[in-house]
Formats: sequence, structure tokens, C-alpha cells
Amino acid sequence: MQFVRLVLFGFLILSVLYMCISLYSRSIRREKLEDEWDENPPEGASPEKRASFILDGMTKYESGLRKKLILLVFIIPPLVVGAIIYFIN
Repeated sequence: MQFVRLVLFGFLILSVLYMCISLYSRSIRREKLEDEWDENPPEGASPEKRASFILDGMTKYESGLRKKLILLVFIIPPLVVGAIIYFIN
């Protein structure tokens, strides 16, 4: 029963951690896109073009490697805990 509790609470904690890291990473990427646009706006820049630029950048982010690497939050900590339990016993 203790193992089930460990797995359940571990999954909940890792889920919250994943959401926090994911939201933080998205906000950082969005901020970088906004800064990139503000530093070097193209000719005839309009708010619609800026929004389109940011949306395109965020779409690329969603399918990128960084988004997938954040999923390692669900893999690495359980492996470490499992290794510690294995070597202690």
C-alpha cells in the first residue's frame, strides 16, 4: 500500500512540476519572440503582423525539441528513486 501511495503522490507532484516548467518555458519563448520583433520590426509592421509572428514562433515551439525534453520530468526522477531503492536494499 505504501508503494501505491508513493507512486500516486509522486505522479501528482511530477505533474505539477511539469505544468510549472512548461508554462515557464512557454512564457520565456514568447518573451524572446516579442523582444526579437521589437528589436528589428520589418517595414510596414502592424499589430496583426506582430501577433502572426509570435503565433508562428509559438507553433514552432510546440513541435520543437524543448517541449519534448520537458517530458523527461516524468522519467528521470522515478529512475533515480528506483535506483536509490534498489541500491539501498
